[in-house]
Amino acid sequence: MAWASLLPVMMVLLMGPSVVPGTGGGKKPPPAPHFLAQAKWECRFSNGTQQVRFLYRYIYDRQDLVHFDSARGDFKGITMLGESIAKYWNSQEVFLREYRSYVDHFCRYNYGILEPGPAVSRKVQPSVSISPTKEDPLSPHTLLLCTAASFYPLEIEIQWLKNGQEQKEGVFYGEELRNGDWTYQTQVMLETKPEHGDVYTCQVEHASLEAPITVQWEPRKSDSARSKVWTGAVGAVLGVVFVAVGLSLYLKKKKAAPIQPPAALIG
Repeated sequence: MAWASLLPVMMVLLMGPSVVPGTGGGKKPPPAPHFLAQAKWECRFSNGTQQVRFLYRYIYDRQDLVHFDSARGDFKGITMLGESIAKYWNSQEVFLREYRSYVDHFCRYNYGILEPGPAVSRKVQPSVSISPTKEDPLSPHTLLLCTAASFYPLEIEIQWLKNGQEQKEGVFYGEELRNGDWTYQTQVMLETKPEHGDVYTCQVEHASLEAPITVQWEPRKSDSARSKVWTGAVGAVLGVVFVAVGLSLYLKKKKAAPIQPPAALIG
């Protein structure tokens, strides 16, 4: 089961004087300053409710001040002002105990309410493709990029296989990116030195799949190698042509030459 966010909550408070007195003379007063305060709650789930994290963020004037993570169990200041706030909140035992309980009272509780709905049961199969590329045309190494796109939920497992053997070295994992439509995409790169006859496989496992998706790629001869093959073939054909033409001219010349009589008959 992928990590998911559930019931994001935002409280917005616009602070400023409700009445701005006039300045007289028909002139409008300057606009009053406004500051945005936000409190965000987030629940993250792994394998249903087996692993749950409750996250809280307090933001003021577009800057994070204080975070709470149930995995840590206390408040943490992000800025100097946030450190003093976090220190005070951590000293309030009742307040701190309440936030620690949100893993069960808020996250697990709401998961049970929404479990039959699309927010939990939704699954989208990934599309998988392989793109070969080279950073240096003169280098024998090739970069194989396996892309898994438009999948949900987030958790996904991608492996590179060479001739059926899992590759550990030269494998680089990219970050999971949000697409904006509740799907994700990610890439896994393999740096390798392919040889003719090798078969590379990108294998993808996901909760939406009954069986893993496998996409294969086989190296082809490079343009320079094909050019050498064609050059050799053309050279061989031209060699045969020249030999045939030379032999034909030699035979024709030999046939056209007059036959000389024996020396004893010349008188």
